[in-house]
Formats: sequence, structure tokens, C-alpha cells
Amino acid sequence: MNVHEYQGKEILRKYGVATPRGAACFSVDEAVKAAEQLGGKVWVVKAQIHAGGRGKGGGVKVAKSAGEVGLYANQILGMTLRTHQTGPEGRLVKRLLVEEGADIRKEYYVGMVVDRATQPAWKSRKSPPIIRRRSTKWQSTR
Repeated sequence: MNVHEYQGKEILRKYGVATPRGAACFSVDEAVKAAEQLGGKVWVVKAQIHAGGRGKGGGVKVAKSAGEVGLYANQILGMTLRTHQTGPEGRLVKRLLVEEGADIRKEYYVGMVVDRATQPAWKSRKSPPIIRRRSTKWQSTR
């Protein structure tokens, strides 16, 4: 299933998980309005494509004014974003997530994959590695 970041965060909020406030935007004007409605002094403008590495590819920018939100939205919307997961052809950016800025001290990545044959969920984490005992086998989540 392909879920954009903004869609995943909407699902998490339904279940009471705290996430930064934000809005999906399809134009520069919508991005600027979203920043103004969110308030604050810092926003993050994020390309919404089904691929990781968006920041390294130029698809995530931190804006410190509504004008910068507009500038970055203009740069990112319509660009072909190339990352290690898109291949050389890249993906066309058609939507953005404009989100309130946050003071990030440490960042974690958690993913889960279901083995359809045996049904257990396999967890994947990025930093720090965690070793868990699963029945009689020890498995690293890294």
C-alpha cells in the first residue's frame, strides 16, 4: 500500500498519536495559506512522493517566513525528484505537506513488514539497534 506522509499522519492522529500539525497542498497559494493558518515562525515544506530520501534529493526545505514557504513550494511543486528509491527517472512532485516546525533532538525510523506465509510482523528501526528474543531465535531489528 502506498501512503503519503500526510495521509499516514492523519491515520496516526485518529488513534491519538501526536504528530506535527500540517496541511496537504497542491499549489503555491495553498502552501502559503497553510503556513499562515498554522502560525508560528518555522515551517517545513515537504514533497509528497512515494519514495524515501526526499530531503537529500532537495524535496524538504525549512522555511522561516511565509515568503520562504512560497519560494520553496514554487521550487518543489512540479520538480522531478530523484532519490535512491526513485531511480534515475525520478518522480514528479504534485503535492506538498506544509507542516509546523519542530525542535528535533533525535530522529527514529520504524517500519513493519508482514510475512504473509507465517504472519509475524518484522520490525525495522534506524538507530539504535535493538536485539529481541523471538521464540528460540535471537534477531536484530537492524
